[in-house]
Amino acid sequence: MNTILQQSFSVSFQYPVCFTEDLFSLENPILVDVFEKGKSVKTFFVIDSGVTEAFPDLISKIKSYATNFKDLFFLCAEPLIVPGGETCKNDPDVYQQVVKATNDYGIDRHSYIVAIGGGAVLDMVGFAAAISHRGIRLVRVPTTVLSQNDSGVGVKNSINYFGKKNYLGTFTTPVAVLNDFNFLKTLDDRDWRSGIAEALKVALIKDLSFFEWLEKQALALSKREMEPMKAQIIRCAQMHMDHIAGKDPFEFGSSRPLDFGHWAAHKLEHLSRYRVRHGEAVAIGIALDSCYSHLLGWISKEDLDRVLGVIRTLGFSLYEPELSGENLIQGLREFQEHLGGKLTIMLLEKLGKGVEVHEMDENLIQSAIQLLEEENRTVKNH
Repeated sequence: MNTILQQSFSVSFQYPVCFTEDLFSLENPILVDVFEKGKSVKTFFVIDSGVTEAFPDLISKIKSYATNFKDLFFLCAEPLIVPGGETCKNDPDVYQQVVKATNDYGIDRHSYIVAIGGGAVLDMVGFAAAISHRGIRLVRVPTTVLSQNDSGVGVKNSINYFGKKNYLGTFTTPVAVLNDFNFLKTLDDRDWRSGIAEALKVALIKDLSFFEWLEKQALALSKREMEPMKAQIIRCAQMHMDHIAGKDPFEFGSSRPLDFGHWAAHKLEHLSRYRVRHGEAVAIGIALDSCYSHLLGWISKEDLDRVLGVIRTLGFSLYEPELSGENLIQGLREFQEHLGGKLTIMLLEKLGKGVEVHEMDENLIQSAIQLLEEENRTVKNH
């Protein structure tokens, strides 16, 4: 005889995504407002080395802030400084340093880990926090455009493994996401523009009016004007949050519409040994899949030119030599494997509306690559 007991329950997740300036000013309570009230909670900071280099007084400001609010939280150890970028996700020793700290300093499930840095550091620290004690409370402080408008607001945490991006990871919600616009001021031009690719991505597949706004503001954004950057970040973050709150926040299915342009981007990053940064690779991936959509007859040449024009005006390259050859196609197979189901790729039915397909023609992909190379060569010749 078979006995089957059916279990069913649901859990509601809530966390604030905040936008501020000068997070560690003694007059700004936004950080301590997220801590559990009624006791001084143990807190451990993990900081991207690029951030401490750009803001050499950051650690002293954190210590001063902790002293001022000592009734609400205390630092259990010196902040851990870790390398930023994909280095921290490629080297297992880095996330293991965070895990070791949880053991060394008695950081438990009622403690807090505050991660300050770009998206890669937030991914890595989030993964370490999630697997320690089955989940230590995490506060994210994104410091790049890419992490403030996209990766930092979500529920994904990961490291790279077996030479594959995000192979090990978890879906774990943060306690809060605190975005400080002041961190953006010291970004180099590549990191400044890199995150805008994610805004372009979500606009193209979901919101024509947002694409048209980006089209108008592309030059101002490329010139590092702060007000349009703030507006872009908040609008993009809201659209990502709305999607996460939808029917499949933990991606149990194979549909990942917010990964438009990403199947090629992930492989391009790896093939370039991360010389091409994530946002730069996404911009090229968007350009490639837009070319593919045009070759299918879904978007006109005029619309394709608009998409490529925005990408160029923002300062992105349209093409990298690693796009050529069979290796990129392998990225399509790896993307399907990562989804864990049938291949599901987002393409453009029209500007502002994405459509999912479950197969891609490898010959047409090669034609799209050739078209993109020609477009890039035309721009360079002019």
